Amino acid sequence: MGGWLRPFFDESYAPHGYCLLWEPSLIRTHVIADALIAAAYFSIPLALLTLMRKREDIRYGWMIMLFAIFILACGATHVMSIWTLWHGSYGAEAVLKVITAIASVATAIMLWPLIPRAVALPSTASLAAANAELAEAIAARDAALNELRAQMAQREQAERALLQAQKLEALGQLTGGIAHDFNNLLQAITGNLELIDIQPENTSGIARWSRNARQAVERGKKLTGQLLAFSRVQKLEIVTFGLTRMLEETRDLIAKSVGPQIEVDMDVPEEELGVVADRRQLELALLNLTINARDAMPEGGTIRIRADTVSGKPHPDLPPGDYVTITVSDEGVGMSPEVAARAFEPFFSARHNGRGTGLGLSMVFGVVSQAGGVVDIDSVLGQGTTVRLFLRRAFDIAPAREGAPAADIDLETVLTGLNVLVIDDDPDVLHTVAATLEARGATTVTAEDGRTGLEAAGKDGFDLTLVDFAMPGQDGAEVAAKLRKAHPERPVLIMTGFSESAKLDAVIDRSVGLLHKPFTSDALVRAIGALLPVRS
Repeated sequence: MGGWLRPFFDESYAPHGYCLLWEPSLIRTHVIADALIAAAYFSIPLALLTLMRKREDIRYGWMIMLFAIFILACGATHVMSIWTLWHGSYGAEAVLKVITAIASVATAIMLWPLIPRAVALPSTASLAAANAELAEAIAARDAALNELRAQMAQREQAERALLQAQKLEALGQLTGGIAHDFNNLLQAITGNLELIDIQPENTSGIARWSRNARQAVERGKKLTGQLLAFSRVQKLEIVTFGLTRMLEETRDLIAKSVGPQIEVDMDVPEEELGVVADRRQLELALLNLTINARDAMPEGGTIRIRADTVSGKPHPDLPPGDYVTITVSDEGVGMSPEVAARAFEPFFSARHNGRGTGLGLSMVFGVVSQAGGVVDIDSVLGQGTTVRLFLRRAFDIAPAREGAPAADIDLETVLTGLNVLVIDDDPDVLHTVAATLEARGATTVTAEDGRTGLEAAGKDGFDLTLVDFAMPGQDGAEVAAKLRKAHPERPVLIMTGFSESAKLDAVIDRSVGLLHKPFTSDALVRAIGALLPVRS
C-alpha cells in the first residue's frame, strides 16, 4: 500500500520549470497568469458569501455554497501550478485536482436540475410588467375608494334630509294630535262656561257644568304632563312607594277610563311591593297603557294587569339586581314587527293622523327610563300586545315627605288676614290668582315682573310671596333667591308650568315651595298652608 502512495509524496520528479528550460519569460508569464486567475477565483467565493449574508432570503443558497467550494478548488489548482514550477510535488497537485474534480462534478450534477426552476423565475421585464399591473390595480382601488366615499357622503346627506323630513312629519303629527286633543278640551270648557252664562239661574246645572269644565282642565294638565315627562324638562320626583297600594287605588280609575266594553283583570299581590319611580307619572303611564290596550280592542275584550318580582338580570339593558315587573296585556289587533319597533319613538302613533299625539308609549318609556328601569314590548298581529315595565325594587318604602300638607288644613280660614305679594308676567294669571287669594280672605299686591316685585317687597311687609317661574328678565328662581336673602323670614311659593329643574333645585327648600300649573284654588291654599308653619 505504501508503494502505491509513494509517487504522491515523491518530490524527486523534475519541476515543471525544467520542461520550460527555465526560460525566464515563460516562467514569468505562467506565474503572473496563474496568480491572477487564483486571485480572481478566491475573490469570487468571498463576493458570494457577502451576498448571502446581506440577502438571507435568496433561494438556492446551498447551491451557491457548493459553487463557492468549486471556485476555491479551482483557485488552489492555479496556486499549485505556480508551486510545481520549482518543485516536483505532482502527487499533491494530483490530489488537489481530484478534489477539484469532485467539487466540479457535484456542482454540475446539482446545477442542471435547477436550470428549469431558475428559468421560471420572473425576469426584470416581467417584474416591471407586474409592477405596472399592480400600480393600475392600486389606482383602480383608489378610484373605487374615492367613489365609495362620494357615495357615502351622498348617502349621509340623503339620510340627513330624510331625518329632517321625519322630524317635520313628526312635528306635523304632534301639532295635529295636540291640536285635536286641546280643541276637544277647549270645546268642553267653552261649552260648559257658555251654559253657565246662558242659565245663571240654574244652580244645580252650574255646579255640574263647572265640574265638567274642571275635569277638562285636569285632562289638559295630564296632556301637558306627558309632554314635559317626554321632553325630560320636568324633573320627576323619584321616590320609593308601595306599588300594591297604588294599583289598588287606580283600579277604579282604570275601569272607568276603558269603558264598560272592556274587562280589567288586575292581579295585585298580597304583599306590598316597593318600587323606585315617580308615583304620579307612573300612574299616568299605566293609564296610557290601558287606554292604548282599549283602543286596540274596538270590539271589546280583556286587559290583564300583573305585578311580580324578578331577580338577576331580567333584561339585557339592566344590571343584575331585584326588580318589580308590571305587565299590561290585551287581546287586540296587535302590531307588526315594523310598527312595534317604532312604538316608543316620539310622536309615532299607530292610529290615523289627527287621532292621538303619539306621546303615550314614548312618555311611558321616558318615565320608566328616568327611574332606572326599562320597557319591553311584545306584539303579534291578530293576537294582542304585551308591555312589561321593569322597575327597581325598594325594600324600604319611604314615608310621606316631611312638610306635606296636612289633611286637616282649614281651607276657608288659612289665608284670612295674610298680606300676599303676587308676581306674574301674564296679566290674566296674575289677576286670577290675586282674586282667588282675596276670595279666601287675603290681601294682595300684584307685580308684573321680577324687578317690580322686588321693589314692592322692599316697601311693605308681606307674609308670603307667590312668583311665576318663567318670566322675562329675572325668572322666578332668581327672584325667590333674592327675596330669601333679603327677607329670610318670608316663605316663597313658585308657580310654574315649565320646570327647569337645575334652577329650581338650587332654591327649593323648607321655605320655598313649588306649585305646578294649572292648579285649583284648593291646591293653591294647601300649598300656601304647607309653607306657613315655617314663618318666624
